Amino acid sequence: MSEIYSPEEDSYLMSNYLEKTLPELIKKNLDLKFLEIGAGSGIILNSAFNSGIKKENILGTDINLDAVKTCKKEGFQCVFSNLFDNIKGKFDIITFNPPYLPLDRLEPKDSRIITTGGKKGDELIIKFLKQAKNYLRPGGVILLITSSLSNKTNIKKFGYTLRELDSKKLFFEKITLWELKLKPFL
Repeated sequence: MSEIYSPEEDSYLMSNYLEKTLPELIKKNLDLKFLEIGAGSGIILNSAFNSGIKKENILGTDINLDAVKTCKKEGFQCVFSNLFDNIKGKFDIITFNPPYLPLDRLEPKDSRIITTGGKKGDELIIKFLKQAKNYLRPGGVILLITSSLSNKTNIKKFGYTLRELDSKKLFFEKITLWELKLKPFL
């Protein structure tokens, strides 16, 4: 596996949002812990760093060893991990721009790993949502990208509140950036 996800509109949607909002968050918490699941080229890690998060507080993961190596060359901590398999600790911000397209058997197998989120497109997101709550600090947020092309996932049923932060209409889909927080216990 050597294909690394190149930044596209979804990556820029997340990156631009982080660069606008992180400086204010950092003023409130100089020690923010940041995790990116599926770091790919490292664009989101760079956005976090360029916005003021300390490099030692930034961690990336990927299931592609070439992506892990690329991020490490950029000076970031990055580990080989399938979602949270090799992750310890809790984070203030967890980002995930997942593969979210439904399975297309005509697509080459090598590229499916960076585009396909499962048969309906949301299976990887569901797995992520089930695990992510165990890695959030109190008051922490998840920033998640979804596509109108994948199956609609009921995020709330996994114990999160959600708020649409931004979206972009493309020729054939709408990509949306969501903020998720754990629902408060009653």
